[in-house]
Amino acid sequence: MDYYTSITSNYLPKARVLAHSVRRHDPQARFHLLLSDDPPPGFNLSAEPFDTVLGLEDMGIPNAKQWAFKHALVEMCTAVKGAGALEIVRRHQPDKLFYFDPDIVVFGGLQDLGRELDTHSVLLTPHLTDPETTLRGVLDNEISALKHGIYNLGFIGVRCRDEGLRCLQWWAERLLTFCRDDIPAGLFTDQRWADHIPAMFDGVKVLRDPQYNVATWNLSNRRAAGHAPDALTINGRPLGFYHFSGFDSGAQEAMLGVYGGASPELFRLREWYIAECERQGQTELGRLPCVYTRFDNQEPITKMHRILYREREDLQRAFPEPFATADVNRSYFHWFAANAQAEADAGRVPAAAMNNRMAAAENELALIHRSRSWRLARLISRVAGVLR
Repeated sequence: MDYYTSITSNYLPKARVLAHSVRRHDPQARFHLLLSDDPPPGFNLSAEPFDTVLGLEDMGIPNAKQWAFKHALVEMCTAVKGAGALEIVRRHQPDKLFYFDPDIVVFGGLQDLGRELDTHSVLLTPHLTDPETTLRGVLDNEISALKHGIYNLGFIGVRCRDEGLRCLQWWAERLLTFCRDDIPAGLFTDQRWADHIPAMFDGVKVLRDPQYNVATWNLSNRRAAGHAPDALTINGRPLGFYHFSGFDSGAQEAMLGVYGGASPELFRLREWYIAECERQGQTELGRLPCVYTRFDNQEPITKMHRILYREREDLQRAFPEPFATADVNRSYFHWFAANAQAEADAGRVPAAAMNNRMAAAENELALIHRSRSWRLARLISRVAGVLR
């Protein structure tokens, strides 16, 4: 069986922890790394737990650097998952291919997942497998899943032939053009696309087993027991894999505090994970900037730089190398500085890309804050704080 993940260089420590965990439970594993970035100084594949590394320009993406400019980092790292998988299939002909997010650790169950692909074409894990029983759970988890996707694409398993391969090809096509973090437009990176998979393709298995893809968004209905890290059970079943989503932003710690109170071993698991990432170079590598976050003059690329360029084909034709700044007459950076505001004022930005999408997001947030459910949730939170 083959496995892969997708990162920029600052996530290399987490990817190492993941790859080592996969190899512990599948010694025959081939592990592939999609690296949408320059490798960090001193990177040596022979010293890494990965068998292969595919850079952005190795994945068969037309005009790869121009394509990368149109995407924020999370969009880019999720968008390459389909193209990267197809390239792995082309080069290595795996029968079964599993994707794991880099902030996942595998604790067991890989052979069981492999057996599922003996009889199914695609494996998916939903964010939630049980109804929430509290208002906060509905707001934090059920409504969040409606916005971000029913299935968590931190994991997907595919049998690389017939219907599984057809699904993979469809997914890769959609992600190349429409992998965007644009919830008002009905998109959230690769996840909202996966909502279609059970309806469009045969042989799809939705894994409802509680030991898979355990994360803070499903802890309200999952209880951990045993001892971290290697002897944990979830609702009485051996832990398969745990997803430390939101770790760097602080969201994982905050939501573990909300939903992990009945599972104190998960706090010890978190401390173990911090130590493992440190051992793999987190302090040294965790703050590395991605090469695709700046123009070649080292000025930062903003969200508006990306959106305007993505939605204007005339700009893509005029500036086929959008990162380049040396020639002022052929530099998108200099054109944007001189013209972007005037273009917006004149209404020549398609779909008012520079203003309407931000306004839509702001309006959505305002509606949430004015809603009865939001006010009630804030009240419950304040009361809980007083009671504590």
